[in-house]
Amino acid sequence: MADLNKGKQLFTVARVFFLLIVIPLSLMAILIANGIFKLGVTVKEGAVNVLDQKSQQEIKIRAINTAEEIAGFLNERKKDLLIATIIPTTDAAFKQFARENRKPLWVREGGKVRQVLSYLYTEMGLTDQNGNELIRIVNGEAVEKSKLTNVGKPANTTYKTENYFAAAKALKRGEVYLSHVNGWYVNRSDFEKGKRFSGILRLATPVFDQNGFSGVLTLALDYRHLAAFTDHLVPTQAGHVFEAEVNSSTGNYAYIVDNMGFVISHPYDYHITGLGPNGIPIPALTDKNSAEMSQRGEAVLNLNLLGYMDPNLPEVARDAAAGNAGLKMYKFAGHTKFVAYAPIKFFSGNYPAPAGFGWVGMGLDVEKYNELAVKTSQRIEKEAKSWTTTIILILALSVILLFLILALLARGITRSIEAEVPAEAQEAAKLYDDDDEDDR
Repeated sequence: MADLNKGKQLFTVARVFFLLIVIPLSLMAILIANGIFKLGVTVKEGAVNVLDQKSQQEIKIRAINTAEEIAGFLNERKKDLLIATIIPTTDAAFKQFARENRKPLWVREGGKVRQVLSYLYTEMGLTDQNGNELIRIVNGEAVEKSKLTNVGKPANTTYKTENYFAAAKALKRGEVYLSHVNGWYVNRSDFEKGKRFSGILRLATPVFDQNGFSGVLTLALDYRHLAAFTDHLVPTQAGHVFEAEVNSSTGNYAYIVDNMGFVISHPYDYHITGLGPNGIPIPALTDKNSAEMSQRGEAVLNLNLLGYMDPNLPEVARDAAAGNAGLKMYKFAGHTKFVAYAPIKFFSGNYPAPAGFGWVGMGLDVEKYNELAVKTSQRIEKEAKSWTTTIILILALSVILLFLILALLARGITRSIEAEVPAEAQEAAKLYDDDDEDDR
């Protein structure tokens, strides 16, 4: 009977221990494991649902903000030109002006990416009333007088066909002409070898003396400072990518389109409108010439002409040209693309309202981004399962260990109780047990 009583005591202590420690510990472990699993599912669903309404609106807002920054930048360049009309008309004063107007650029040189302080204006010039150059500054240095020319003739201009002198001559005092992007075209082969598009946007304004019109003052804005607004943007990432250019293979990048529908900034430079060696623009892709142009590695994009790829492409261009921001899905080169677009509200004679300068596009290759999201979600799910398995294993080992500890503690407690109970009480307990047996 004593052994039976000891067993009852041991069972009672074990039960209390189990209720107070093992069950709460088990419940806590189950809750933690379940929480980790649910968190993994939630994160997975969030990763896959990359193009929900909130994400689209966030990209659209970023496009609007970038477009506003570009418009502000162009208005500042307009102010620079008007300020330049009041400085002394000497080589020294013009050189100082050019050298004081510099901004940092990220460039790739010798296989390395670094930031350099670069001239905002690669050229600055002044002509007389007939278009003869009086002063010309190139990259901060004055051109020899013997090398000056008459830019009233487009053939004598840097890009062979520029007509900025005639355009500026027709303006009133304080008005500014801004050209479209001028630069030599970079084909696909040259691009893949490392060559990048470079060019200018020419600003020009008439100057006057006591006799009236006396000439034209010009600034040539380095195109790279304009392209920098989108070259370092990834639509789905906050901040900027401080490299020479973003990883365009992801299909997740930004670009700029002018008011005529031509792409003027893009990770793939062979899509940017440019001039041939004779100063004549390379034709844009159309349904009739796309095969021939692509074979030559020439792929200038004008969104107004890309309806043969997807009707939504010219719709985006038309809506942006109407001064609207928006969202659109379209197909391009076999890929489903999402774009958020916003107008660049800079206006001048060459860029009338409502289209203004053009628009910013924030593009996303849906298939590629979803593929990345699926891979991310699979990794998250794998990690969640791994953590759940680990917790279950720890729980099982803990329960086994606790049961061993429980047995040792219960046996010790029982022995302690026995040691504290007087022998007479134990004998009395036996008598009660015998009476119980007789009754039976």
